[in-house]
Amino acid sequence: MSAAPRVIRTPAEMTVWSEAARARGERVAFVPTMGALHAGHAALVRRARAENASVAVSIFVNPLQFDDPADLARYPRTEEADARLLEQAGCDLVLLLPRDGVFPPGFQTRLDQPALSGLLEGAVRPGHFAGVLTVVARLLAIAQPAAAYFGRKDFQQTVLVRRLVADLELPARIVVCDTVRDADGLALSSRNVFLSPADRARGLCLVRALCAVESAFERGERKGPALEALLRRELAPLGAPPDYAVVVDPEDLSPRAVARAGDVAVLAARLGKLRLIDNHVLGAKIGPFPQRP
Repeated sequence: MSAAPRVIRTPAEMTVWSEAARARGERVAFVPTMGALHAGHAALVRRARAENASVAVSIFVNPLQFDDPADLARYPRTEEADARLLEQAGCDLVLLLPRDGVFPPGFQTRLDQPALSGLLEGAVRPGHFAGVLTVVARLLAIAQPAAAYFGRKDFQQTVLVRRLVADLELPARIVVCDTVRDADGLALSSRNVFLSPADRARGLCLVRALCAVESAFERGERKGPALEALLRRELAPLGAPPDYAVVVDPEDLSPRAVARAGDVAVLAARLGKLRLIDNHVLGAKIGPFPQRP
C-alpha cells in the first residue's frame, strides 16, 4: 500500500515542495483535476508515477469554466474518495486550493485563443476555454512541473493547452493519455454519476458512433462528410441532433474534407440535462464493446 499523500492548501506550500523536489534532482509531474476522481484520473497518476520521481495532483473546481452557476453548484465533490484513489495510484502530494488561492482578490487576467476556443465545445459553451486556459496557466505557475498530464477525452482542451504552453514557452511538457472507458465503452467522466440507467444505456450511442466511423475508415472511407453522416446516423436514437459530430484536423480543429489517420472524430450530445462528449483518433484501435441486447 502506498503512503497517504501529503495534503497542502496554499500556492506557497506547493511551490516550496516543487522546488525541494527539483533540488533533489527529481522530475515533478502534475495532474490538474476538478475532483470527483475515477479510474481515468488514476490512470493519469499511474502514468505520471511511472515516468517521474514526484507526482502532485490538484483538486480545484474552476468557477471560470462554468457558464451556468447551477452546473458549478452541482459538480460532484468527493474529497474523501478522491484521497483514497490518489493514495492507491501513488500520488505524493494533493493540492486542495480554495478559490482565492488560485484567483486572489483583484485577479483580472483571462487567457484565450479566439481561433480555437470558439469551435466545437466553445461554440456551445462561450467563455469556457478562456476559463480553462486561465486556470491551467495559473496552476502550472504554482506547481512548476516538468510535465503535466491530461486525458484525451477532453480532446479540444488538450489542443488548446498544448498551444498555450507552446505560445507562452512554458517549461512544462504536456502529456496526453488515452481515454479510459468502462467495459461497455462509455468514456469515464465525473458527471456519469448523474446518468440514470436509461440515459446511460442511450449514451452508448456515442461510442457506437465512434466505433462505426473507425470501421468505415478501416474499410477505406475517407470522405469527411460521409463519416460525419455516419456519426449522426448512429446518434439518431438520442432523439435530438448532437451539438456537433465531425472529423477534424488534430491541430487546428477544422473539419476534414478528406480524412486521414490521426484525424479525430469528435462529438457531443445531450441526454436530459447532461452533455456527454467523446472522441476517437482515426486509425487507432477502439472496442470491440458488448452489443446492446
